[in-house]
Parts: sequence; C-alpha cells; structure tokens
Amino acid sequence: MLQVPGITWRDPRVLVGNETHDDAGVFQLTDTMALVQTVDFFTPVVDDPRQFGQIAAANALSDIYAMGGTPLTALNLLATPADSLPPGVVSAMLAGGQDVMKEADTSIIGGHSIDDNEPKMGYAVTGLVHPEHIWRNNTAKPGDRVFLTKPIGTGVVVKAIKDGIADATMTEAAVTMMRSLNRVAKEAIAAVGDPSACTDVTGFGLLGHLWEMAAGSGVRIRLRTSAVPLLPGALSLAEAGRFPRGSRRNWEYVAPHVDMRQEPGAREWLLADAVTSGGLLFTVPGTVATAIEDSFRNRRSMVWAIGEVVDGPTGIELI
Repeated sequence: MLQVPGITWRDPRVLVGNETHDDAGVFQLTDTMALVQTVDFFTPVVDDPRQFGQIAAANALSDIYAMGGTPLTALNLLATPADSLPPGVVSAMLAGGQDVMKEADTSIIGGHSIDDNEPKMGYAVTGLVHPEHIWRNNTAKPGDRVFLTKPIGTGVVVKAIKDGIADATMTEAAVTMMRSLNRVAKEAIAAVGDPSACTDVTGFGLLGHLWEMAAGSGVRIRLRTSAVPLLPGALSLAEAGRFPRGSRRNWEYVAPHVDMRQEPGAREWLLADAVTSGGLLFTVPGTVATAIEDSFRNRRSMVWAIGEVVDGPTGIELI
C-alpha cells in the first residue's frame, strides 16, 4: 500500500503488503503464480564466519517457506570494514551462504556490498507461491492446534557464545538449529494441506510472534509452556538471568497481552527470548493434527504440539 498525505493507493496485484505483520510480500503475476519477496540481514551471531554465512542464508530463506512459497533467487547484502576484516573471512561468510542457498536450490544472482565498521550479512530472496495457497499469520481459528518446528533459546545461547561462556554442546546445538532450513518443515505441512496460519519465529521471540498471530486473527492462543522445546543449556542461562537486551524488551512488550496462572520464571521469560533463524510456528485444524505429526515423522523431521486456539478474549494464555 502506498501512503501519501491525502492519497491511499494499492495495486490490486499486491496480495500481501506491509499492512499486516506477515513474513514476506506477495505480488500476483498470473492466476496460478505469485512472487514472494523478503529481505533480512544482521550482525554476526557466531564467531565462525562460514557458519555465520550459513545462518544468514537460512534465516533469509525462512520467510519464503513461512508464506508457503518456494525460493528461487537471492541477492546478497554485505557490509564489512574494508580496512580491518581479512579477505579470507569475507570469503568464508560468502561461501557459507552459498552452502545453504545451494541446499535450498536457490541461485545467488548478485548483491551489493558496502564499507561499514561492523560486519553485517543477509539476503533479499524471491520465491514463488500459488495465489490460492499463500500462508498467512493472521488466519488462525478456534479449534486449531498450534505447532512449532524448532526449539527456542538462541538469544541466551548466542549471548553466552559472545560472552565466552557457552560450552561445546550448547554452541553446536544452537548453530545446527540456526543453519537448518525450514524447507522440510514446509514440505511436511504442505503434504497434509495448507495450515490455518503460519509464521516463522525470529527476533520478537515465540510470544511476540504468537501475539501477532492472535491479534491478527482475533483469537486466544493457549500455550502449554512445558511443551515448548528448548535448546540445550538455554534454561540454565535463563535461570542465571543472562538475557540479551532485545529479549528483555520483547517481554516488556508482550507481557500485557499474556495471562499467566503464576509469576513468570525463567521458562516463561525464555518464551520471549529473541530468536535467530527459528522454526515455523503454525496452526492446523484439530482434525488433521495427527496427520501433521505423521507427516513430520515420515520425513524424520521434528515438530512439537505446543498449544491450542480457543474461544475467548484476544491474547495468549500460559498454562
């Protein structure tokens, strides 16, 4: 939607624009084909440059999968300090991105780089989706079951890595999760049918994205806190209060929309922990919940049933 004082105009071919909190924009080309477009980049979350490149690519691709699309091409976005970062480090970052883009059958067809004091990397990704099979985050319905495809806790673990206190198990699990594509998860969902609603979990944390889904759909989401999967070491870091600033801000933002039966503790705070390259968060009618679990099991991919969409005032209820 183009907004100019006194003028509001929307191209009818824009099926999903910036008026919602969806993960990507969608532009219709034909009756059976639409473009899905997204862009994302960030500062390093791990020390290894190749791993950082892999994570940056997986994170950018995730928005396409969350909309039900198939990624096709990508443009690299790169900012590095030209005078202080060795060329080999930059090459490793780019190679890592290529690793994951190749895995996703996505072609890197160009990009742009600038001189910047702090390294940053990401991608603008374009994919395709059928106009009648766009997955949105504001269409959940009472009676739906809520599922998640990756554990949370990257915010506290990444901070621990940067602070030099993360052990090898903690680091390896977080890196493996963040560089993993949501491709198989998207295929497992699509094999059963379109979800009622879908998004991916990123910087706003699980609760932030659940709130976007609840508010956009006008529903109440009941979240079973103990059912939410956590990365190894995340709970102990949370109990020690080792949250990054972004996670603390997430909790402050979403807390007014969350009903709890008791005072929040470390596990509840983790629900607002900022996530990098997180999993798909989706809802399906209760009648197909078992089929969804079977579809993931058949692909040897993980999925967790974490809650339900229920009748009641719009918001999130923790049980």
